[in-house]
Amino acid sequence: MTAEDSASHHNAIPEGVAGAPNEAALMALMEQSGYGMVQENGQRKYGPPPGWQGPSPPRGCEIFVGKIPRDVYEDELVPVFETVGRIYEMRLMMDFDGKNRGYAFVMFTQKHEAKRAVRELNNFEIRPGRLLGVCSSVDNCRLFIGGIPKTKKREEILEEVSKVTEGVLDVIVYASAADKMKNRGFAFVEYESHRAAAMARRKLMPGRIQLWGHQIAVDWAEPEIDVDEDVMETVKILYVRNLMIETSEDILRQTFGQFNPGCVERVKKIRDYAFVHFSSREDAVVAMDNLNGTEIEGSRIEVTLAKPVDKEQYTRYQKASKATAAPTTTDNTQQSYVYQCDPYTLTYYGYPYNTLIGPNREYFIKGCLPLIFKKHLET
Repeated sequence: MTAEDSASHHNAIPEGVAGAPNEAALMALMEQSGYGMVQENGQRKYGPPPGWQGPSPPRGCEIFVGKIPRDVYEDELVPVFETVGRIYEMRLMMDFDGKNRGYAFVMFTQKHEAKRAVRELNNFEIRPGRLLGVCSSVDNCRLFIGGIPKTKKREEILEEVSKVTEGVLDVIVYASAADKMKNRGFAFVEYESHRAAAMARRKLMPGRIQLWGHQIAVDWAEPEIDVDEDVMETVKILYVRNLMIETSEDILRQTFGQFNPGCVERVKKIRDYAFVHFSSREDAVVAMDNLNGTEIEGSRIEVTLAKPVDKEQYTRYQKASKATAAPTTTDNTQQSYVYQCDPYTLTYYGYPYNTLIGPNREYFIKGCLPLIFKKHLET
């Protein structure tokens, strides 16, 4: 082979693959599958499938893979994950020395394939004694901002945040339990993309920017718990938020039972939220459709189906956090689940951030809420 032929051959090898310790194996993988591979911004991307047309798969199709041995690469990982579904893209995080950083993201073409990967490949033994950690991944586009003056309205917060960050889609603000004219001292800001949210987070980090002359606390918002659709279809309990403190369980029983007398089995109210148990799912859905967004004793309520959390998962995160979780209720017909209030209500009542269930919790455990926000909650 001449020097010119050698240079031509080298140029045909994608950047990030050329010179890799397993270059030949990666080239063989691409030739066999027809997928491309390119390295950029510290990650090596494998995919999408040859001939793919249309948008990328929707949210819910991606998984997180942790605890990857640093000398394991796509030629070993792809065959494993192809056993559960068609891979749209694999992103392996890479170091400057050519080794991987121990984790990757795999996006499948269908949601059920991603769920199967979590179910079947978590703790897969990729090397003798080396087990992979596999869980769902969430493309987070939402930030938590604490330290907001409690007198500020949603429109004011939206305007202020939009002045200093780009890509703001929405602001979520919850009224105080004690005074519905005030907010709870924090808000959630939804951005158009994960990148926009990441840029905003970097810009809003404490010490860089103040809002209304106040120091703020900024972090990723804890995503809502992701529950399988087939499990959600069995739920007959409603989660009711933003109630007045003085609203009684009897008032809630009457209000939610008005569409079919006797359909409410029991009500459990904790401060300004409650769980309403129905005898049938149909009755629960009718009540939700009719009452969400209406007022009870002067407060506009939010009504959703309660999200059940697997008891084993719930127990694991309680032990890991070594903290007391918020009160929960159980449904006698579904003994394997507990029903928990949303992470925002947990945050409001001061539970450390690391008690919440996160998408990559086993691999990136968050610390507690910033001290400034804890102080703000106490005032």
